Amino acid sequence: MDINDLKSKAKEIRKDIITEVYNAKSGHPGGSLSIADIMTVLYFDELNIDEKNPRWEERDRLVLSKGHCAPALYAALAERGYFEKEKLVSLRKLDSNLQGHPNMNDVPGVDMSTGSLGQGLSAANGMAISAKLDNKNYRVYCILGDGEIQEGQVWEAAMSSNKYKLDNLCIIVDNNNLQIDGTTEEVMDLKPIDEKFKSFGFNVIMIDGHNYDEIKSAFKQARETKGKPTCIIAKTVKGKGVSFMENQAGWHGKAPNEEQYNQAMSDLSY
Repeated sequence: MDINDLKSKAKEIRKDIITEVYNAKSGHPGGSLSIADIMTVLYFDELNIDEKNPRWEERDRLVLSKGHCAPALYAALAERGYFEKEKLVSLRKLDSNLQGHPNMNDVPGVDMSTGSLGQGLSAANGMAISAKLDNKNYRVYCILGDGEIQEGQVWEAAMSSNKYKLDNLCIIVDNNNLQIDGTTEEVMDLKPIDEKFKSFGFNVIMIDGHNYDEIKSAFKQARETKGKPTCIIAKTVKGKGVSFMENQAGWHGKAPNEEQYNQAMSDLSY
């Protein structure tokens, strides 16, 4: 898919994220919006998947380790055709399968139930190791929040990624520098993220997480890297696309009111 088409898809995904959280009156818009461009490239350009056969054994896998950003995952899955977009307004409702954190048993296209931060890379490792053992060609992608990598289990898992030479694994760190309590520097400084992952044996690629050429190029380089896993560190803007949400930690986990919803949808109608 060409870049203009990808940008158009991303705009729809961002609108759907806002619609989901507004109708739920709760949720996590900031980090969902920051990964919208990456999710768009994954689901419409990178992943080898079949929306008509969600459990296809040869499919690529995606683990959204930062599971609270499920609105972005659900929006991408609906846009790809895994289920009707009309279902998105049921986010977090008691009778809905679209809960606040993704459930692999209930939602077509969800490869791993996530929500407890820090655990996604361990699951992704298992999938990647399984592919190696079974001589399968599928790839595994794992999206981590930058605040999430303050969790120690992430680094235990990173050691395993390197030990087993998981060149079929690509992790993406959503580096928007904000978490629920403020900046990552204030809470627990992460720098230098790139050198940390390099020291754990990863091929590290630094990109602008909203630049489609850089996103596509990074995934291509990851596919071509042999003998080691890849970590893409994507510099992003929390709340990207919505003027009053951008770079505001307060929008980590808060729903817009009606006036804010209308403003957000106007911002995304450019």
